[in-house]
Amino acid sequence: MKLILASTSPYRASQLERLGLAFEQQDPQVDEEILKQAGLAPADLAEQLALEKARAIHKRFPEALVIGGDQLVSFEGAILGKPGSNARAVQQLLQLQGKTHELITAIVVLGPAFEETHINHTQLTMRPLDEAALQRYVEFDEPWNCAGAYKLESRGITLFESIRSSDHSAITGIPLMELTSLLRRAGLELP
Repeated sequence: MKLILASTSPYRASQLERLGLAFEQQDPQVDEEILKQAGLAPADLAEQLALEKARAIHKRFPEALVIGGDQLVSFEGAILGKPGSNARAVQQLLQLQGKTHELITAIVVLGPAFEETHINHTQLTMRPLDEAALQRYVEFDEPWNCAGAYKLESRGITLFESIRSSDHSAITGIPLMELTSLLRRAGLELP
């Protein structure tokens, strides 16, 4: 069965490569802003975005097994997405420094006769840091394309005091332990 990742993310692709699976990537071309304006709770929004991405690709490849995903940061009732620039990344990090926030990672596996979702919740507590330290970090890692404005797989790990998650691989974009279970239930044989 053909496996398709409904994402152009190099981070998610790298994660799937770790599993030794043959897959291709397709851009789902979903307008995320429409859903973001619907006022959904953070976990519901992440799940809905993951579903829409998977469904967009599944329409084009109905016989394939499609993986869709989305990730966002929930902080004090607000949703923080990708900052888009280094200046906005520093501003996001200033909000988060010294506090705990939640990283919500949703995945969907969708096939001809299969559809299951999973949501991973990770609690992260950032160290108290000043603006100069955060600017140095942002200049090095350039996390403007990451929810929350950090890359834990790089120097972003130095920003945190604690991380609590049932699957630490979710932090990069896909909770691989749960994905493995979903793919097996969908009938895919894993190495």
